[in-house]
Amino acid sequence: MTADARDAAVDAHYAAFPYPARDPADEARRLIEGSPSRLAEIEHYLFRGRAPRPFRALVAGGGAGDATIMLAQHMKDRNLDGEVVWLDLSPAARRVAEARAAKRGLDRIRFVEGSLLKARAHVGDGFDYVDCCGVLHHLEAPEAGLAALRDVLTPGGGMGVMVYGALGRRGVYDMQAAIAALAPLGLDPKARLAVGRKLFGELPATHWLKRNPFVRDHIEGGDAGFYDLLLHARDRAYTVEALHALVASADLGVVAFIEPALYEPRTYLKDRDMIARADALPPVEQAALAERLAGLMTKHVAYLASAERAGEAAARPSDGPDLVPILRDANGPALAKAARQGAIVAEHMGLKLVRPLPRLAPAILARVDGRTSLDEIRADIASADPSLDPARFAESFSAVFQALNGLNLMWLRRP
Repeated sequence: MTADARDAAVDAHYAAFPYPARDPADEARRLIEGSPSRLAEIEHYLFRGRAPRPFRALVAGGGAGDATIMLAQHMKDRNLDGEVVWLDLSPAARRVAEARAAKRGLDRIRFVEGSLLKARAHVGDGFDYVDCCGVLHHLEAPEAGLAALRDVLTPGGGMGVMVYGALGRRGVYDMQAAIAALAPLGLDPKARLAVGRKLFGELPATHWLKRNPFVRDHIEGGDAGFYDLLLHARDRAYTVEALHALVASADLGVVAFIEPALYEPRTYLKDRDMIARADALPPVEQAALAERLAGLMTKHVAYLASAERAGEAAARPSDGPDLVPILRDANGPALAKAARQGAIVAEHMGLKLVRPLPRLAPAILARVDGRTSLDEIRADIASADPSLDPARFAESFSAVFQALNGLNLMWLRRP
């Protein structure tokens, strides 16, 4: 099938089943949040803890509006001046995204219909941040798409991307091919969906898709989720190495994967010799090994910056005592209580993650409120424990940060 025919099939797909399915009325009860593009994440990973003022963001392939709404709401909550630009080809998705923005009274969003391949022509340049979540893997030429988005960034800007992970999607592409054999792309999307659902109902328990516990959209995502997963006209997945190659093609580098701990072989290894061998590998090979050991990564979320800046873009505990630690979806006292056991325990897709914590962790975490700086936290602890010197505090906080940031639970912000 030609590229033009696939383009037409993709257009028909999203006209019939805007993805993900969203109801604007739900904005009254929840804000959908996730990675990439939380404002605190963006600041931490791409701007050493402080986003430019004013802040300009482009959501390329904005779809039903999840990233656009989340980021615009975060900016409003923080009184951060700027704008968020939604760019997508789908009028149906635009209607949903605009209705969601209206429900929240978000008036600093600009909606533009067009292809991200011509982003500069549609929206200009000078963006501090570009979100491209779940889009590159649907392009005929992902390299061209990434280059077009790189072209609209400011020199010090960065990106948040999500692409499908090859190893965690076992069974998906076998099923896509099976449905395509029985319901070719030229058929009406609703007719293709009916065939796909019937075929899925016939699958034996031995099929990889039936045995894969990590892929759920065809079960939990309604018609839009089923179609997007199993009937998409153009869909590819990436290993860690393949994603690094794609990123390098646009002269970009990976600042961090989310969650960082999932891309560390130490997360899955206990034997000291095995850990030492893994630690000796270059960073890209370590992340690739972790992906092979985990087997559960259905997607890769990563923050990107220019190749020369990628290693220096993220905030670090050593950047200064004025840094403010920020917790995600948790409060300090609750984490402090858990930390008394000497570790933080989390679960990811059935995988138990245990991150050791230093003895001072409960005292530190009890004082993390998103406003108090590291120096203020240290001084408050020292008022009760005069023996606490700055070096011991710095060492302890660094260990706390490494543990929690590895689970994407803590970031750093400059006041």
